[in-house]
Amino acid sequence: MAFQPTEPVGQTSVASNGHLLSQAPPAMPGWWSVLEHHSRLLVAAVNLATHRIEWTSNRFRHLVGMVESPPSLGDVVLQRLEPDDQLWVRERIRRHVLNAILTRRYHQDDLLPSRWLHESLILSVRPLDGDRARFVEFTVSSDHVRLLALDPAVDAALDGCWSTPPDASAVMQQLNQPQSPLQKAIQLLNPQTYQASGMILIEGMDVSDREVTQRLMHLLLDRESILQPHRFQQANHLLKRLFRATDSLILTAEGGNAELYLDLDGTEWTVHPLPVESLQGSVLFEAASQGAVLNLRDLSSPALSTCETLLQARAAKSMLILPLVVKPAQLHDAARRLGVVGLISDQPDAFDAIDEHNGKTLAPALTIAMRQTVNERFHHVHESVRWRFEEESERRGLGLPPAPITFSDVYPLYGISDIRGSSHERNRAIQQDLLEQFRLGLAIINSVCAAVNQAFAHQCRDDLLQKIEHLQGGVTVDAEITLLRYLQEHVEAHFDFFNTCGESAQAAIAAYQSAKDPEQGCIYRARSIYDKTVQQINLSLRATWQRWQHTMQAVSPHYCDIESTDGIDHMIYTGKTIDHNFSPFHLRSLRYEQLRAVCDCARTGFRLKAQHTTEMDITHLVLVQDCTVDITHDENTERLFEVRGTRDTRYEIVKKRIDKALDAKTHERITQPGCLTLVYSTSDEWQEYQDYLRYLQRAGWVGADIEQGRVEPLQGVTGLKFARVRVLEDDPSNANAVTSSNPREN
Repeated sequence: MAFQPTEPVGQTSVASNGHLLSQAPPAMPGWWSVLEHHSRLLVAAVNLATHRIEWTSNRFRHLVGMVESPPSLGDVVLQRLEPDDQLWVRERIRRHVLNAILTRRYHQDDLLPSRWLHESLILSVRPLDGDRARFVEFTVSSDHVRLLALDPAVDAALDGCWSTPPDASAVMQQLNQPQSPLQKAIQLLNPQTYQASGMILIEGMDVSDREVTQRLMHLLLDRESILQPHRFQQANHLLKRLFRATDSLILTAEGGNAELYLDLDGTEWTVHPLPVESLQGSVLFEAASQGAVLNLRDLSSPALSTCETLLQARAAKSMLILPLVVKPAQLHDAARRLGVVGLISDQPDAFDAIDEHNGKTLAPALTIAMRQTVNERFHHVHESVRWRFEEESERRGLGLPPAPITFSDVYPLYGISDIRGSSHERNRAIQQDLLEQFRLGLAIINSVCAAVNQAFAHQCRDDLLQKIEHLQGGVTVDAEITLLRYLQEHVEAHFDFFNTCGESAQAAIAAYQSAKDPEQGCIYRARSIYDKTVQQINLSLRATWQRWQHTMQAVSPHYCDIESTDGIDHMIYTGKTIDHNFSPFHLRSLRYEQLRAVCDCARTGFRLKAQHTTEMDITHLVLVQDCTVDITHDENTERLFEVRGTRDTRYEIVKKRIDKALDAKTHERITQPGCLTLVYSTSDEWQEYQDYLRYLQRAGWVGADIEQGRVEPLQGVTGLKFARVRVLEDDPSNANAVTSSNPREN
């Protein structure tokens, strides 16, 4: 229902900014209709004598749900606000009443500054059916407010404020003091203690998106961890509110494994571990790879991956994906992708261009927040030792001083699957890319020389020819950076001039630019193939090892840390301080399972070698030690555990240097492609592992021939021995034929 002003339109009107004006020009009779029906301002005119709303704009009525005759301010409007916000609105109105009181009392109309009278206020408005909660920035103005009567108690309180008529400075001084006499007098002001006439104008603008974005940014960039449950719930609530989402998710991926986190509103999230291979074809994985906000308007099509199947089961109809991408610090570094945050709707096509813009604005802050705290939830404490960290957390929660988290007398099991020849392959890829880029640069200079025939241009060409000749002989460690910088400074820097040297030069420049990778800023074809090959090898090796971890953890819970560089290495700690049921039988079982897992990694390497055209091979080594070590958690280092005590340092030294160890007799690497190499110290260790090799031979994992030798002394370590055996490929002629009669082996 539309409410008309109490005075005729010819006498009082409302300007475009919402303020009441007197004597509106008769030539503009349509202003009321325009303002009422089309203005985006939230406007309400309140009669101060009755405290009833006399007129509102349509948007104001819709916001507060006014459907009947003009109500009083408290009946409808204030009920839509939180209790604290209701007090603030009343306080703003009291300011204008106070201004009328001071004007009448001291015959001055400028004792209160306009800024204080019209200070804006951001309020949270509760949602109505079918709508969402809103943030509205309100201001309160007044027109011809006159004081008619004042309660004696208020009058007496004002008498105690100043002994002589105050100026504006004296008034503001008391306003800025919470316990001043003037503040106490203001608290007595309410509709029962004064009578006044005039109009109060309440004006507002819906600033929901702006306010939610600002609050969310503040939450994300605060130093306190965003992944603390109560703070993440706040952030998740604001995200869903900003994007009108009904659900949300987080997807992270590291190495060969991914994790999909759902039910983010609760303190315990639902986690779905997924192999990275299962994400191929997933829209989530595509968004993470592109590093851009992706608006998926319809998820009703047949599911392409496990992710989409899970989401469709939760009634997801559309989704907005925000990537978490850390930009590279160096030219040749690849961007690091932490994962994605997904906003889900149960309606198709629920997100629009404004949402996409807001997503781009928030993605960097989300990335920073997740990057700062990713170790707290995504790289969580290993399940086998979580109980000890929880105990320590409870201790500190009781105010007790920190105590070291240590596991004593645990057995270390260490192994490496190393990519042999990766450095050579990368250098070859660098050489190919640089040669291609230099030859395209030479084509530009040749075109320039033909056009301008200048001596300096010919010298530039000779320099390029000389560098190409050197590149053909190989690359040095610094070539990737220095040669690219040379091209930038001596070729690319002059493109503006070169483009004036004819169509041939322009075409050569276009070919040069189109060949460059936009993300890397240079030609990156061969290196991209190398990167993908190494990544595929690492992912496949890691996935193989993770499959075996399920079997090994079932034998006895143990701590296992996996690192991926050029290949993977694993570090296992097991013992009674981690698993109270641990026994020597469990130790022997784990050692045998470790060897089977490494052999399976070798077979994975055989398959990868057949799939990729590469000179890279994979070698496999297991370091044997029958002595226990102590490990402790150091909160100041990135690794979860470090060995403790001088007696354990020898093992750590060997771990760091054993992959490059040489045969003392032949001076060749003790590790060889397709072979399993064991490194040990004592005859007792060899006797135990000799039995394991016999079991592996019987199960068809390795060949019958065992090579043995001594390890050339390492710096600080002598007396090591090695045994090497070839891993058999998995085909019907060997492993399958044997293991078919031993089902427990697979």
